[in-house]
Amino acid sequence: MSHTSDNARNSSSALEQLRQLIQQQEQQPDRALPTERELAERFGVGRREIRRALDVLEEEGRIWRKQGKGTFVGPAAPVQPLALHDLPQQSNLLEVMEARLQLEPGLARLAALRASKEQIALMKRLLERMNGITAPEDGDQHELWDSAFHRAIAEAAGNRLMLGLFDAVDAVRRDPGWQHLRVQARTPARLNNYDDHHQRLVNHIAQRQPHEAAAAMREHLLALQQALLEALYSHQEETP
Repeated sequence: MSHTSDNARNSSSALEQLRQLIQQQEQQPDRALPTERELAERFGVGRREIRRALDVLEEEGRIWRKQGKGTFVGPAAPVQPLALHDLPQQSNLLEVMEARLQLEPGLARLAALRASKEQIALMKRLLERMNGITAPEDGDQHELWDSAFHRAIAEAAGNRLMLGLFDAVDAVRRDPGWQHLRVQARTPARLNNYDDHHQRLVNHIAQRQPHEAAAAMREHLLALQQALLEALYSHQEETP
């Protein structure tokens, strides 16, 4: 497995690479994953970022930890995404939002029809983790748990191809080159608004309301798109 590039140094990049490592090691569930220190060196991120990524994987049921023994691969994911390469280098942030608006309302609709009780419970736990972030300025945590929440919806939709497309789009969204725009678009008022959107999404999915779930997802993404556009235009005005 190749090392991460120098410019991808956050929890989301660690999570993406850990997913790939877990997929490779699923045939050897009795073998512990490398230590946090070894993973940090391998992926070129800090140990804090590794711990945060492992927290997400443990919440998802992908891994389990035994004190003094290490971290082990848990049950395989219900579906495995297709690998779509090179898209982050071929797109931009505005195209990402257009793609998300086309893809994710449909995923929310299917999740409302197909999500298992365990998948809905996972969404609720991820939502609690997002709501429990005590440092609003910690963008790394916000992006990590937000991405995991949206991926849980994508996985609950039960369509392998659409999950692969989601992962490809999400990889573009997390490109470090656009981090300053994502930070600028993230304000306390907007975060509160997004929390409300997320709660409504979970409620509609849990209540098997596909049309309402799709509409809530679309409303959420439109609000995010507007915030990113404002951040982009502000950045362009500041740039000589």
